[in-house]
Amino acid sequence: MTESTTASRETLGFQTEVKQLLHLMIHSLYSNREIFLRELISNASDACDKLRFEALHNDALYESNSDLNIRVSFDKEARTLTISDSGIGMNRDEVIANLGTIAKSGTREFFTQLSGDQQKDAHLIGQFGVGFYSAFIVADKVTVLTRRASEKTDQGVRWESDGGGEFSIEMVDRATRGTEITLHLREGQDDLLAGYKLREIIKKYSNHIVQPILMLKEEWKDGKYETLAEDETVNQASALWARGKNEITEEQYKEFYKHVGHDFDDPLAWTHARVEGKQEYTQLLYIPGHAPFDLYDRNTRHGIKLYVRRVFIMDDAEQLTPQYMRFVRGVVDSADLPLNVSREILQESKDIEAIRKGCTGKVLGLLSDLAGNDKEKYAKFWGEFGQVLKEGVGEDFANKDKIAALLRFATTKADTAEQSVSLKEYIERMKDGQEKIYYVTADSFNAARNSPHLEVFRKKGIEVLLLSDRVDEWVVSNLPEFEGKQLVSVAKGGLDLGSLEDAAEKQEQEKQAGEFKGLTDKIKTSLADKVKEVRVTHRLTDSPACLVADEHDMSGNLARLLKASGQKAPNSQPILEINPGHPVVLRLQNEDAHFDDWAAVLFDQALLAEGGQLDDPAGFVKRINQLMLEMGK
Repeated sequence: MTESTTASRETLGFQTEVKQLLHLMIHSLYSNREIFLRELISNASDACDKLRFEALHNDALYESNSDLNIRVSFDKEARTLTISDSGIGMNRDEVIANLGTIAKSGTREFFTQLSGDQQKDAHLIGQFGVGFYSAFIVADKVTVLTRRASEKTDQGVRWESDGGGEFSIEMVDRATRGTEITLHLREGQDDLLAGYKLREIIKKYSNHIVQPILMLKEEWKDGKYETLAEDETVNQASALWARGKNEITEEQYKEFYKHVGHDFDDPLAWTHARVEGKQEYTQLLYIPGHAPFDLYDRNTRHGIKLYVRRVFIMDDAEQLTPQYMRFVRGVVDSADLPLNVSREILQESKDIEAIRKGCTGKVLGLLSDLAGNDKEKYAKFWGEFGQVLKEGVGEDFANKDKIAALLRFATTKADTAEQSVSLKEYIERMKDGQEKIYYVTADSFNAARNSPHLEVFRKKGIEVLLLSDRVDEWVVSNLPEFEGKQLVSVAKGGLDLGSLEDAAEKQEQEKQAGEFKGLTDKIKTSLADKVKEVRVTHRLTDSPACLVADEHDMSGNLARLLKASGQKAPNSQPILEINPGHPVVLRLQNEDAHFDDWAAVLFDQALLAEGGQLDDPAGFVKRINQLMLEMGK
């Protein structure tokens, strides 16, 4: 951050990411320019909420004036538009932190996703949140005057910038708390210097704001609007979630979501309910239409605001939903919690435990309804949030069956990467005599689809789940069965297809195991330090060999995932299974001179086929070359 000073006025440089965001916002969001007012009013509302909360512990913050409101005004001659609030305000350090930097985790990753396509980038910026910087969509200069509540002096802070690379900041006298933002409008923005236009925008985007939004009254007289010296409240100024559902339009629900979710797009779905009984609370919970850029950061705070009797308590009350529902946005308003509740109290509160249970049930119910009645919407939800919902299988034992019913998978039936098959659908089309749900895990869809372990299943027409998300190993380790059907890996343990194999097949397998015992023993001796066991397989029809994890050992895919993330995986050797009908195996039966090389190549090929990495790639290439030369003689 660069800095220069003249008297008490300092000039500082924006954080690099702020410069990028300002440039993109001005050029990508102009077609949606009205959202700047929604964003600034939303910030003003948050400032009022924060003052009310902090004043619960320190009434002096009100400075003998507990009136909380937001005011919108304009000056036609000066071509300025001003949004002010009587909220918490900011001190110098907070101004620099809030208006000069972006403190979101994953910010750099967000900017790497931007493509230069204005339409696509506008969508991404909407997911990131536009906030204060949206002012520069319509203004070529922005001035901020602010003072934090109950500061010992009347010293406030003046911040100003033209949206370029720098901003100025200086200490000024300011008698009142709160923040005043003045926008010096760009050419072509004159329609914003009209009371009727501003009222129209406020009612469209900010009608749900709890605090009154004040403007000077206007009267139509002699063919024009005349401003009166009297305030009027432009918005409804009541908690939207406290109204009856039949009083709220779909558009109002959507606009409230954009406020509470700090999102640019409409939500996918929502649920609104008043709960009465031992605990009394109202919940308005939303499923966003798109995943935020930092969805997979499990430390990201949740998006639910907690109110107590309509008094704002805290943003991002993570105790209200489990981690795997961190995509949920909305509001919970309790009638029972104390106003001085803290995050520490929330962690031990029985009331919060009941609210959390209720919110979790409501969201799962909403998702079940979408899955059953609006498959297109549910498919969109799954594409955005499916991997996160999968975490719930291992985190939420009480709702494991409900979550399992919501899971979707790719399978060998469709042979595409789209995850669209439920476990219920899989069971409904199981073959006669099939008693198990079969799956294969791999680090990519193509690796799963092309796994040699699937060969016998394709031959017999048995559907197999193709699991390639990192979280899938967690899912199957915590989901041993579904509706009485055991989930079984095709790459672990001895393969038992039960009645899907006839007596003749089983007899032939036993015969081959005896005929090839000498070869399997010899390979085991050759690969003594690499394999636990070598045996004849009936999994394969085309490949010469495959690696299998023992029934109680960790799968090879999970071991690789752990190592890739820097964790230790238990030492366990795989089982090598050979295909007795494959020419390579038949040749190996009569091979003496290069037997160890052939055995090593067979093992390395099987390791590569399941997505593993060779310990000695150069040695593998050398052996292949040598064997090719020998075969050519």
